[in-house]
Amino acid sequence: MVNKTVPDIIYTKVDEAPELASASLLPIIQRFAAAADITVGTRDISLAGRILSTFPDKLSADQRVSDDLAELGELVKTPEANVIKLPNISASVPQLLAAVSELQAQGYDIPDYPSEPATDAEKDVRARYDTIKGSAVNPVLREGNSDRRAAAAVKSFAQKNPHRMGEWSADSKTRVAAMDGGDFFSNEKSATLADAAKAKIVLETADGETVLKDGLSYPAGTVVDATYMSAAALDAFLAEEIEKTKAEGVLFSMHLKATMMKVSDPIIFGHAVKQFLAPVFEKFGAEMDALGVSPNSGLGDLLERVKGNADIMAAIDETMAARPPMYMVDSDRGITNLHVPSDVIVDASMPALIRAGGKGWGPDNKEHDAACVIPDNSYAPVYDEAIKFFKANGKLNPATAGTVQNIGLMAQKAEEYGSHPTTFEIPVNGSVKMVLDDGTVLHQHSVEAGDIWRSASARKAPIEDWVNLAIARQKATGYRSIFWLDAARAHDAELIAMVKPILEAQGVADKFEIMTPRDATRASLETITKGENTIAITGNVLRDYLTDLFPILELATSAKMLSIVKLMQGGGLFETGAGGSAPKHVQQLLGQNHLRWDSLGEFCALGESFKFLAETKDNARAKVLGETVETATQGILDNGRSPSRKVGEPDNRDSHYWFARYWAEALAAQSDDAALAAEFAPVAKALAENEGKITGELAEVQGTPADIGGYYHADPAKLVAVMRPSATLNGIIG
Repeated sequence: MVNKTVPDIIYTKVDEAPELASASLLPIIQRFAAAADITVGTRDISLAGRILSTFPDKLSADQRVSDDLAELGELVKTPEANVIKLPNISASVPQLLAAVSELQAQGYDIPDYPSEPATDAEKDVRARYDTIKGSAVNPVLREGNSDRRAAAAVKSFAQKNPHRMGEWSADSKTRVAAMDGGDFFSNEKSATLADAAKAKIVLETADGETVLKDGLSYPAGTVVDATYMSAAALDAFLAEEIEKTKAEGVLFSMHLKATMMKVSDPIIFGHAVKQFLAPVFEKFGAEMDALGVSPNSGLGDLLERVKGNADIMAAIDETMAARPPMYMVDSDRGITNLHVPSDVIVDASMPALIRAGGKGWGPDNKEHDAACVIPDNSYAPVYDEAIKFFKANGKLNPATAGTVQNIGLMAQKAEEYGSHPTTFEIPVNGSVKMVLDDGTVLHQHSVEAGDIWRSASARKAPIEDWVNLAIARQKATGYRSIFWLDAARAHDAELIAMVKPILEAQGVADKFEIMTPRDATRASLETITKGENTIAITGNVLRDYLTDLFPILELATSAKMLSIVKLMQGGGLFETGAGGSAPKHVQQLLGQNHLRWDSLGEFCALGESFKFLAETKDNARAKVLGETVETATQGILDNGRSPSRKVGEPDNRDSHYWFARYWAEALAAQSDDAALAAEFAPVAKALAENEGKITGELAEVQGTPADIGGYYHADPAKLVAVMRPSATLNGIIG
């Protein structure tokens, strides 16, 4: 690893729209921070950067990059950490393949991704790539629990300027479908370890024992889970739902998270593809195998591989015609729900459908009711209950709605998002056992070939920190506070046994409720419908799901959420919101040189980062910067300076001009630091006097294609040219 001086604030280099926006915004941030002798540096956690850092042995000396993710993983375990984390790609296999192909075309001699490794060398390459797939970044950086909420200014603006909501009707046919058995929820087992232990996971079959995973280590007090999803039950459920959806005359849609749940959900997705095209696989399975078809990669990859075979294509057309119409990602281009596993992410797709009145886009480019298939019952009831609530009560009114804040358990890879190394597709019938080093069989399941078995864990210290964070947040707000835990779920029962004594010991048990996710969903919707506020205290996955669901209903987007991770060793991690819509933003920039990405999440995180620096380093100038960032953010909202979606209208770069101007004006006007006021008075004056010239230079580049030299690995010079097109603004900022 290359040794680097650690800056006061680290701004992460990521992917897609957030990274495009950084090329415009970061120079402004660095200029303003430098005036207060605060350094703002970058570390690369982009998909391309992670790929390159994984294969230094394949690159020339000038191509090698440091392993910035590993460096940040160590930094977040220290009190010195102050990291602003933008949303990065959690790569599905198709995204990984595309990034590898692009890097190879740019001259990087990295190996191909081996889908079926045979040799030791191929297995080594595959193992290295597997560390990059899915949620490879967040578990490393999140050494603390999550405090997510709408910033006061953002919530106020949303109430004064309510977004459009789709109309709900009581007779809507939209529904959620989940398995009634054989899923992760029903098969879950959980235990809390009294003592520290090492463990292994083995598969016992008629032919002997195979070690699936060895070397696991858990400290005392760790909650350790194990569960599996039956492949046979999943297939029967999917076949039934396809037929039921056809009879109902609604759209068929699958909602998973194949990016974060990088082992289990692509497999489930593949089952859906195979069931939807069951007659084709039954007749042409061997031929499709020979063509390299993998259902897990999606319908898009399948069609590309078989397009030269007229018989298979005809069979696909015949089968699709007999199936229910598909929920579409892009009806104009024929991109269905089952085309790419990373295209329909449950925590973004379900809130969007609910906000739209239960409607999804069909292949006829019209909106229709939909059957929303979410196989596992662990979290499907949240969306099911939300849909039932809106059918009965009508759409939420953002102008009067209260807010749902979230305190989320996620530190040290807590719960499912830390489960990837312990998730397996079972090759043959047998029994999976989790065996402790003293020989104790902690968990055991009888499984069949194709079943998906997984284990997850949550350590005692993060759980205690999570509960204490919830207590502090409830005390600060007085809001209704609900632990979303289901005593009927094995894992949640273990958590409840730890939560209750902490609440009682601190004398606050009467200030908290414990409800199943279904009941908590209804209670929260009832609360915010009355204009009141509540705090959802949840595990890791629900943290992710709810901080999209409620912000999308309240604010129209989750990108504007304030997300503070109070690192357990005293540092701070400030996240900037979701990036689920980022690919569409990039497409618009490339086609029309218009970037509609809204950097409001970055503005909010920046202000918190400066204020955190002020508190931890006793830096008065950082406090001034943090307070004036908030003033500038309020100016963006109050004056309608957020990006427009339409080409030819102000975009992300315009919003950065206005942010810089409002920030400079606030610094010039404040009286806490005379030197900063004196330095930024002429900057504010120049930005105001040159408004017409700057906005004109920003406007004139729109409407024509933009070249940034790469989707996953842009050319730095081309990126700067596209994202900083105003010579006048650049001259003032520097």
